[in-house]
Amino acid sequence: MTLPPDLVIFDCDGVLVDSEAMTLAIMRNSFAQHGLDLTTAQADSLFVGGTMRTAMQTARKMGAVLPDDWVEQVYEEIYAALAAGVELVPGIVSVLDALDAAGIRYGVGSNGRHEKMEITLNRTGLMDRLQGRVFSRQDVAHPKPAPDLYLHVAAQLGVPASRAVVVEDSPTGAQAAKAAGMVCFGFTAETHPDRMTPICDAVFDRMDVLPGLLGV
Repeated sequence: MTLPPDLVIFDCDGVLVDSEAMTLAIMRNSFAQHGLDLTTAQADSLFVGGTMRTAMQTARKMGAVLPDDWVEQVYEEIYAALAAGVELVPGIVSVLDALDAAGIRYGVGSNGRHEKMEITLNRTGLMDRLQGRVFSRQDVAHPKPAPDLYLHVAAQLGVPASRAVVVEDSPTGAQAAKAAGMVCFGFTAETHPDRMTPICDAVFDRMDVLPGLLGV
């Protein structure tokens, strides 16, 4: 691809909003209450970038005795915590400003629910800016690592997949981007670079580096 791209698609959690650590802590605590103790590193490796339904299935296979309504229970707790305390990923506003100045379109593609993004993006002041450009795995048949969501975002925003760049912080999301035929830049502030480097076209750990990678 010749840079800059025509479209940049951002994952939400861990890329736009600093929500991953908070969410993982709540999930770990809930799993421990139901018989499965995991380290932060284990939870990160198993669950970041995936869906809550898949997390429940994985935890059950590992020995957690979870009620059938666990997903709704844990989401209620997560939503309350995010509404009270989620913050922006440092530097992301400057990235969006640079894209606006360059006339480059951008949108969001997340395995999280729309309800969750309503909370996090509204609290951090990004929702007005992103209105009409926020897409969830609820909008497609298959979540990441399938390519469906990223292909859907590009189609909805009128840009060929070959002209889109994805910014991701999880191997699951990076696999989805590559399956969609898109360039992927891996954000490694909270994810070990070794997990992202084999999948991504480039990795970076500070948002102020991203405009340069995008050719902006």
